[in-house]
Amino acid sequence: MNDQTGRITRPQSQNELSGFVYGFLGVLIFSLTLPATRIAVSGFDPVFVGLGRAIVAAGLSFISLVVTRQTIPPLQFLPNFCIVVAGVVIGFPLLSAIAMRDAPASYGAVITGLLPLSTALCGVWRADERPSLPFWVFAGLGSALVISFSLLSGSGSIRLADLALLGAVAAAGLGYAEGAVLSRTFGSWQVICWSLVLAAPLLLPIVWQHAPSNFSTVSAGAVLGFLYLSLFSMFLGFFAWYRGLSLGGVARVGQVQLLQPFLTIMASTILLGEHLTRTTLVFALGVIACVALGKRTQISAASRIL
Repeated sequence: MNDQTGRITRPQSQNELSGFVYGFLGVLIFSLTLPATRIAVSGFDPVFVGLGRAIVAAGLSFISLVVTRQTIPPLQFLPNFCIVVAGVVIGFPLLSAIAMRDAPASYGAVITGLLPLSTALCGVWRADERPSLPFWVFAGLGSALVISFSLLSGSGSIRLADLALLGAVAAAGLGYAEGAVLSRTFGSWQVICWSLVLAAPLLLPIVWQHAPSNFSTVSAGAVLGFLYLSLFSMFLGFFAWYRGLSLGGVARVGQVQLLQPFLTIMASTILLGEHLTRTTLVFALGVIACVALGKRTQISAASRIL
C-alpha cells in the first residue's frame, strides 16, 4: 500500500511495532507486581491481596464501561471471558500472593521467566499460532532450567511456593492468550473490564471474609502495595498488554516478557533490599536466553480468530 508520499507502507509491520510498544508498557507495569505483592502480604492475608485487588479494579471497570456506554458482550462469549477470569483475575493473583508469603520476589522473578513460553504455548491452543519444532526444544530447555533452579534453591525439594508460582505462570499464559483473542473483537481495555465485572460477585464474599478486622493496624507500605496491584497490575497494565498482544501477535509480543525477570529483580533489590545471588542471576539469564532463542524460530498464524 502506498502513502501520500509514494512510499510503500507495511500495515502488518506497523502493527507489530505498535504491539511491541504497548507490550513493553504492560511488562514495565507488571514487573513491579511481585515486589508489590511481597510488600502487601506483609500486612494483609494473601487471599485478600490476591483477590481483593480484583474488587477494586472491578469498581473502576464498571465506571469505565458505564461512562463510555459499552455494549454487553453476547452470551456466546461467556466461556471465553471465564477463561480470562480464571487465568488473570483469580489464578495468577491468588497463586502469586500465596507464593510471595514465603519466597523472595527475586526468586519468583526467575520462575515467572517462563511467562513468555507459557503465553506462546497457550497462543498455540487459543490463538491458532503454530511455533516450529526448534521453538518447542528451547521451551523444554527453559522449563528444565526453571525446575533445576527450584530444586537447587529449595534444598532438593519442590516447595509450595514453587508449585504456586508455576501454577501462576500457567494461569497467566492462558489468560493472556485468551484475552488477546477477545481483544480483537471487543478492544483491549474492554476485555479486562468485562472480566473483572463478571468476577466481582463471586469474589466479593471471599474477599470480605479475609479482610483485616482493623485496617488502621495495617502498615502504610502494605496499603500502597495493595493499591499498586489494584490500580496498575490488575487494571491499567492490561490496557496496554492486551492491546499489544492483539496487534503484534501472542507469541511475538509475548517475548517482551523477557525483560520482566530483570526488571523484577532490580525492583526487588531497590524496594525490598533483597540480596541478588549469583545463582539467581545465572538461572535468570539462562531462562531468558532460551526464550530469546525460541523467539528466533518460525511461528505461523492461522487466519481464524475465535
